[in-house]
Amino acid sequence: MSRPNRSIAIAGLIGVASCAVGLWLDPKTMLASYLVAWVALSAIPIGGLAVLLTTYLVRGGWTFDLFPLLSRCMLTLPVFGLLLIPILVGMAWLYPWAAEPQHLSAFQSGYLTPLFFVFRSVIYFVAWTLIAVWAVLVYGNDFAMRRAASVGLIVWSLLVSFAGIDWVESIEPDFHSSIYGFLFISFQLLAGLGFGIAILLSGERGQQMSNAAYSGTLLSVLLLWAYMHAMQYIIIWAGNIPDEILWYLKRLHAGWGFALWLLFIAQFIVPFFALLSEGVRGSTRALLWLAGATLVLRFLEAAILILPALDLNLSALWLDLPAAILLGCAGGMFAWRHADRLWPSGALRRATAA
Repeated sequence: MSRPNRSIAIAGLIGVASCAVGLWLDPKTMLASYLVAWVALSAIPIGGLAVLLTTYLVRGGWTFDLFPLLSRCMLTLPVFGLLLIPILVGMAWLYPWAAEPQHLSAFQSGYLTPLFFVFRSVIYFVAWTLIAVWAVLVYGNDFAMRRAASVGLIVWSLLVSFAGIDWVESIEPDFHSSIYGFLFISFQLLAGLGFGIAILLSGERGQQMSNAAYSGTLLSVLLLWAYMHAMQYIIIWAGNIPDEILWYLKRLHAGWGFALWLLFIAQFIVPFFALLSEGVRGSTRALLWLAGATLVLRFLEAAILILPALDLNLSALWLDLPAAILLGCAGGMFAWRHADRLWPSGALRRATAA
């Protein structure tokens, strides 16, 4: 076993053992922590799929460099689908509608049912995987690439919107936001783009290329992300609707207010003004730091979206959350390193091995 694989295996074993202890001590807190880690990490291949499809429509030298990385990344989608199983098995701990369906409205009682929830989650990953395979197989054929990207982005956007509502928003079934699906889309895009830029610029190729296109694209996605959050806040606060305002009040108490401000400053204020500088936009090191911070901040944002809504043991959270992140990162790294072995097709194996 190679040294990287050995390190991943050791990290995975430590993560499994820690998660097992956390599950034994407090199943709800452990599953909530696992959901945070899973949402943040699964956003990398899900968002990477959309970024790759976008590069099929906007062709340039910088888009060619992203293909080998993002194709390998998005073809790990089946692995992340399997990693959702613990959440599906323990959904009654996290989703009130799974434990007490009698409190739902007429529509919710039909939509938010455990069996239908599992069915939709399977459909999401099957559809995303099929789009990913389609995108890889047509690479090099300009007409087929545009067709795959046009159809794929429409389907991707719809499914990601519903997935965000299912996996995250439905933790609070009394909360309603018409923009939540778009907010989740921006979450995925940041993760996919941040990963692609970070991996590309950390290699030898990244030291020899212009960073202008990558910094401009990252700034655009950051503005989209900030706009979605701002619009949800403005609409809810202006409407003065108690159930919706309560969503924000929960995220301003017990230290979550500090986390919310940290996310706002670190994910928008700092990178926004930094990327206005020509020196930062042209610096590989600065852009690499910004992309890496974007990936780390996905865990913080996922925690803010998920954890305040649940009545959790905060002392257990200090053990459970790092354990879940460690386990998730180990699983993701293993899938990334062995993505070429997941697919028997020669074309897919060549793409993931590139």
